[in-house]
Amino acid sequence: MTIYALSSGPGISGIAVVRISGEDTSKVIQLMTGKNVPKPRVATLRKINKINTSELIDEGIILWFPGPESYTGEDMAEIQVHGSKAVVDVIQSNISNIENCRLAEPGEFTKLAFQNGKINLLKAESIADLISSETEIQRQQAIKIMNGRSADQFNFLREKLLKILSHVEAKIDFPDEDLPKNILNEIKKNSDDVLRNIEKILDDQKVGERIREGFKIAILGPTNVGKSSLLNHLSNRDVAIVSEIAGTTRDVIETHLNIDGYPVVVSDTAGIRESKDEIEKKGIKLTINRAEEADLKLVVVDAKNLYFTDILKGLLKKNAILVINKSDLLKKNIDSEIKKIDHVLISIKENLNIDELILKIKNNLKNRFITSDDILITRERHRQHLKQCLEYLKNFNQKNEIEDFDKAAEDLRLATRHLGMIVGKVDVEEILGSIFNDFCIGK
Repeated sequence: MTIYALSSGPGISGIAVVRISGEDTSKVIQLMTGKNVPKPRVATLRKINKINTSELIDEGIILWFPGPESYTGEDMAEIQVHGSKAVVDVIQSNISNIENCRLAEPGEFTKLAFQNGKINLLKAESIADLISSETEIQRQQAIKIMNGRSADQFNFLREKLLKILSHVEAKIDFPDEDLPKNILNEIKKNSDDVLRNIEKILDDQKVGERIREGFKIAILGPTNVGKSSLLNHLSNRDVAIVSEIAGTTRDVIETHLNIDGYPVVVSDTAGIRESKDEIEKKGIKLTINRAEEADLKLVVVDAKNLYFTDILKGLLKKNAILVINKSDLLKKNIDSEIKKIDHVLISIKENLNIDELILKIKNNLKNRFITSDDILITRERHRQHLKQCLEYLKNFNQKNEIEDFDKAAEDLRLATRHLGMIVGKVDVEEILGSIFNDFCIGK
């Protein structure tokens, strides 16, 4: 089956790129240009026609990539035309009328590249991350993963486990033969090395996932203290409804921001108070849940009412900045006990000290986003496989100590399998759909 799709963004543009991949790619080019395919990887100007009437559609560039030296590993071509919706629609409509041609599914070109051995699973995921990157730090991380360092590290650890497994299986196959002492020492040393390496990788404060998904900031506090106004101020637009009526915000409202190149997801939450309204009570429950998930909490209170409930005190205990709003109405100095808490006095109405709050947020971001070449985990999928690998490796060490080699070997096989699933070294069909469905059509 030959697939096709618009690979450039939809909408009016100077140029649109229609990508084609599969065994009938050359047939598509011949039918639509009336000529054989051009020289490989040479941009060639051609008239592009309707396949049945030879009516001119547009004049554009044809790029021909014969397999296996192509992105997908199959015969592949790109048609570059003027980027109007009408031109793109008629080209895709004509390709659809050619036998064995169909519209590509999301991520199918990259899925073919993976299945044909052109890229590993980590590189496929990093391509998706690069396409969706919105900040410089996200772009840099995607490029690092694309360059293959993470895959090389996971493959290195997997090869170590496979070598250990070969020694253990040799003992199982020849039970009457004692393994040389140096081999036994090597098994112990290598398994401990891999175990320590995985523990170190897992102890990363989830920096990779924070960069990819965004640093989570939750705006919390009682009703009517200016939480929604703060969200709107940080976003420079009206994201949330602002009203003097207490309890206006019932649900969690999110907005994505770029703060000094750092990706941030800011959530405005329902005001925390005693309520008999069932909908508001559910909103408050969502607020508490969002507080637990947040990387940083902005606990907003009214300068005129600095009474702290037990819930507010709990929110301030970890990863929190106390934001005292409406400071322009403050008639006296704040209490000395409150001064001990990491806080900032602001007035959203008068635009006072907002820069100081943003600076505090930036400093918090910089401390959390300490990046290095050691970032290997960018998705929860990677983390779960590493945790499973670690668990089986610990089980292997225990069973290997008591020379229960049959069961030890099975634990080692499972540990190796989980490492392999990160880079796609084993059968991973069950996870491919969820990964490639995140891609846009045409990639």
